[in-house]
Amino acid sequence: MEPAHGASSDNELLERARQGDAEAFGAIYDRYCNVLYGTAMRLVRSPEQAEDVVQEAFMKLHSRPPAPPVRNLGGWLHRVASHAALDRLRRRGRRQEHELIPERAGSRSTEPAAGTDLERALGALPERGRRVFLLHDVEGFLHSEIADMLGISAGTSKSQLFRARRILRQELAGAKS
Repeated sequence: MEPAHGASSDNELLERARQGDAEAFGAIYDRYCNVLYGTAMRLVRSPEQAEDVVQEAFMKLHSRPPAPPVRNLGGWLHRVASHAALDRLRRRGRRQEHELIPERAGSRSTEPAAGTDLERALGALPERGRRVFLLHDVEGFLHSEIADMLGISAGTSKSQLFRARRILRQELAGAKS
């Protein structure tokens, strides 16, 4: 995949952005905003919240960028966005626990690809199992990282992933019938 804005490396762009080059920061934004939005959308399931998560990630990059040299700026941004999304979910859960129940049981037509079997199957998962599944199988985090993010043990992460996969298989098998 060809990097946006020429062949400038992430480290070159980051160094220029640190020196106040708005164009370099814009190039980093262009390179990673869509991927971060997709990650955030899968976790928070709200376009407005996902946009806020992406903004938080880039604000952190602007105010507290990682120390050079950065081996994987995309991974760093991805981790920041994932943490921001999970923080939002925790706050939302504390404020309005009942908000999550209608999402699982009701229509989710505002989501992209809401009519797909996989989206319906993901909607059938318990919230924590869905988060573990998305973080592990979709986003590629390790169980130890998921445990830190969600405040659970690595063993709990593994068992929730096992259950989530089992539910997904059952839901998808039922959708084929």
